[in-house]
Amino acid sequence: MSFIQHRSSESIEDYLETILLLQRRTGQVRSIDIATEMNFSKPSVSVAMKNLREKGYITMADNGYITLTESGRQRAESVLERHTLLSDWLIRIGVSRDTALEDACKIEHDLSEESFEAIKNYFIQKSS
Repeated sequence: MSFIQHRSSESIEDYLETILLLQRRTGQVRSIDIATEMNFSKPSVSVAMKNLREKGYITMADNGYITLTESGRQRAESVLERHTLLSDWLIRIGVSRDTALEDACKIEHDLSEESFEAIKNYFIQKSS
């Protein structure tokens, strides 16, 4: 995967995760909500939403409300699960909350499925 493709995939995941979190928090999501949450310009978010629609990750109603499709929700939930588990792990080993959240966001996009599942299983075993 090239650097540009990787960054594009990372950006998609960040948008999907943000949409999911906003939907859980407020129930409905518009482009302006995403722009505010991510501190991005409205035109940048508009372009991203067009991209997400074309990829089948979201639908947009005539009134501007955004909904994740099933594939969009699955990808968003996967990214959120990675982010949550990784940030919790970093905090548990002594990393400050702010740094842990920031680093988890970086790691969640690059960590292989095999490594993530091993970390996840380790936590499940430790919790039992």
